[in-house]
Amino acid sequence: MDTSMLRRSHSVEEEAELQKDSDSDDGILSKIISSTEKVRDLKLKDLPLVHQTKKKSENGSSSNSTDDDSWMIGGLLGSRNTVLRFRCSALSDPPMDPPANELHMTYKTIQAETKLLSAVLHSHGMREVHPNIPDFNLLWTGVHPKPHLLKAMTPYQRVNHFPRSYELTRKDRLYKNIEKMQHAKGAKHFDFIPQTFVMPMDFRELCSSHYRHRGPWIVKPVASSRGRGIYIVNSPDQVPLEETLVVAKYIDNPLLVDGHKCDLRLYVAVTSYDPLLVYMYEEGLVRFATVKYDTSGKHLWNPCMHLCNYSINKYHSDYIKSEDPEAEDVGHKWTLSALLRHLRAQGTDTSLLMQRIEEVVVKAILASAPPIISACRMFVPHPRNCFELYGFDILIDSALKPWLLEVNLSPSLGCDSPLDVRVKSAMLVDLLTLVGLPTVDPMLRRANESRRPQSQLDILKKLSCRRVQSADALTGSSSSIGRKAPPIVTSSRLIASSLSLTPEENRIIKSVRAEFDRRGGFVRIFPSAESWKRYGYLLDPVTGITCTSAVPGGQSIAPPMVVPHNYNLLIHQQLFPELQSSCKSLESSQPPDRLTRYERALLQGHKASLDERQLDKSETDELDTAEERKEATDLKNEVIQSMEDGNRLSQYQARRTFAQYLICILRRISGQNKADPIVEDHGELILRFLQKASSNLRTPYFVQIPSRKLAGKDRLAVVAKQLNDFIYLYNRETDLYSEGGDKPNQVPSKLYQRFLTSANEQDLEDVLSVQTRLYKCAHLYLGRSGTNPSTSRPFGLLRSLPYTPGSRDRTDCECYSSQHRKTLPRLSKSGSAIPVPARTSTATAVPSTATGPSKRQGPKMSRAL
Repeated sequence: MDTSMLRRSHSVEEEAELQKDSDSDDGILSKIISSTEKVRDLKLKDLPLVHQTKKKSENGSSSNSTDDDSWMIGGLLGSRNTVLRFRCSALSDPPMDPPANELHMTYKTIQAETKLLSAVLHSHGMREVHPNIPDFNLLWTGVHPKPHLLKAMTPYQRVNHFPRSYELTRKDRLYKNIEKMQHAKGAKHFDFIPQTFVMPMDFRELCSSHYRHRGPWIVKPVASSRGRGIYIVNSPDQVPLEETLVVAKYIDNPLLVDGHKCDLRLYVAVTSYDPLLVYMYEEGLVRFATVKYDTSGKHLWNPCMHLCNYSINKYHSDYIKSEDPEAEDVGHKWTLSALLRHLRAQGTDTSLLMQRIEEVVVKAILASAPPIISACRMFVPHPRNCFELYGFDILIDSALKPWLLEVNLSPSLGCDSPLDVRVKSAMLVDLLTLVGLPTVDPMLRRANESRRPQSQLDILKKLSCRRVQSADALTGSSSSIGRKAPPIVTSSRLIASSLSLTPEENRIIKSVRAEFDRRGGFVRIFPSAESWKRYGYLLDPVTGITCTSAVPGGQSIAPPMVVPHNYNLLIHQQLFPELQSSCKSLESSQPPDRLTRYERALLQGHKASLDERQLDKSETDELDTAEERKEATDLKNEVIQSMEDGNRLSQYQARRTFAQYLICILRRISGQNKADPIVEDHGELILRFLQKASSNLRTPYFVQIPSRKLAGKDRLAVVAKQLNDFIYLYNRETDLYSEGGDKPNQVPSKLYQRFLTSANEQDLEDVLSVQTRLYKCAHLYLGRSGTNPSTSRPFGLLRSLPYTPGSRDRTDCECYSSQHRKTLPRLSKSGSAIPVPARTSTATAVPSTATGPSKRQGPKMSRAL
């Protein structure tokens, strides 16, 4: 063992020396090479990094204050079995020279919310690289990874999604998979999801069910999140049939806490699908509706009463956000443990409740597992490449029955409150430790693999495949289980065969045990001591995978020429041997000890804000605030002066300014700015603006006018939620216009970025007003559906502004053209040009609160609030 370790250390030193010699001859790269073949030849020091880490101490030597044992698990630095240990303490006190920094470990992100993730990884020494770089240790993406990315992964690389995870996270696919299991195993075993219909295919069945049972229905888009597009209807006639929707029976008897409806956000980690390994974090979040629940059903049009999504209720002026990270039961967001302690104080059997919730989670994953396993066998080259963090939304009714509402693919890691920071930071560091990021230098490992002969690569590929057992072992396994899949297998032949496991089986058992030892705050709910008794009848006796047919063994997803393995049964026998020998009955046993972990108060987690500006503030910052305001005013004046001198905002800059302006309006109407009074009439102005501006978005966005019965703060909260959805889509389209650098006759990007960072609502309005006054057009930031944004003109697709006042290109501006034409071309949803009525003024598209005659000094942008 010592000899092999010494050889590995020598090989690492030799690779480091070779890289040092070759680096001396390399020049600094001027740009990122997107081609994968060229990028593989780059040295790590030449790669463009988003975050920089601490290299050495000031005296040039490495810091000895870092205890490597506290940041690694499983061996020495650089060993194949060694993984990183993540701690919340690193966010407030980062180690001077962590192992990830010494090994140049990197991560990359794609379309994901990464503020908390980047803070955690950066504090542990990992650096972010460009998405085109193939040498990385962790890929965190907010979308499904492409098959070619999965196939190119090496054994030490990790990605946060399995292929075809949408089988569990898309609402229509989740329901269809559970419906299939209801037909195969009985509806009573999968009765944790409300009656659901997929529109427009199931519209006739919806009408038939409605006339039998009546009652309200909740409508949801099949692939949306954060409460977008959700509403409640009383009749199928109110359900649109133009798009794919999910219509589910509304649960009208929810569990109430102090009169408020609530639901649970639980964090579930899956580290493997075959064998199935499922963990649920011991702490979750409880989200409350802002308005007290009315059991009469007369206020179905009030989403702040019936929907518990934080993204909806946070805009209500009565929403209470706890500013104390230690307060777990204050305001409209609690921790799971606080709710369980509250329910136990009222005499509720919380252990039984959590056991039912665990069963819902496991059965939902089992129902969706077969297609995911097939995709993993096809696209994932190594067993531990993929992991998944799901966000399960659970509703508890008055009878303490849990209902599965939906499963989120990438649960939000946003930290809008100190309680969010504490819970999510603790969960994230435990997740990264559970997954196990090998301590491998990605550049050295890639170089070693590229120098191996092709024959060795073929040998390694064959060794990494699962070994095929003999037909005798397969026959013994299937015969010992039997057709009915008894809860505990007691065949002496199987127990004896466990003494002679194959190398692949030994590797799996060792990996499962090592993963369990570093689980942290995660609770393993499958496999568990009672999992085979509870779920064994759902698994195929040959493959150990979910059986979706009524006949056991009637369906198998194993590829041809490969004898399947029942790894789920193997792991259960190896991890819980006492159940095999004593044949214990679980019916009369006490609740498992793990169920008590859910009521423990959270002891870890980062308790400070992630905003560095807030961390640096002190109680005597009034003078600094005045100086910052003066600096912001000076920056605004510089930008305006630059525009007066002939420069102009680019389309990207103008859109970002307008988006920031709308965010200021959103904060005002939702009561986030305590100094500004809330005026309820502003909601109607914003609604009129959204109705006009939504037609300019490329992505279809339908503004839903709130019911006339909804008034006051409740109505304003619904309007604020729709404004937030508009800003989300608007910003996504703004990213299409991102620029590489400064262009002629454009406001300098550095000046503009400094201005945007410090500007307030008035500053943003002043700059947009100057832009509109100088060029007599607001289409640059309001948008107009048109051609592809990649054009030769500096303003992209809109062509709404002339290059210079009075030039012949002025006819490109739609404001100017509207004076000479009755209609303007605009793209329909199908992409064809359709005529629309001409507008005589562009300033009307912006909400205004002017109560008297406006001063017409050109198309000046009026204040929205």
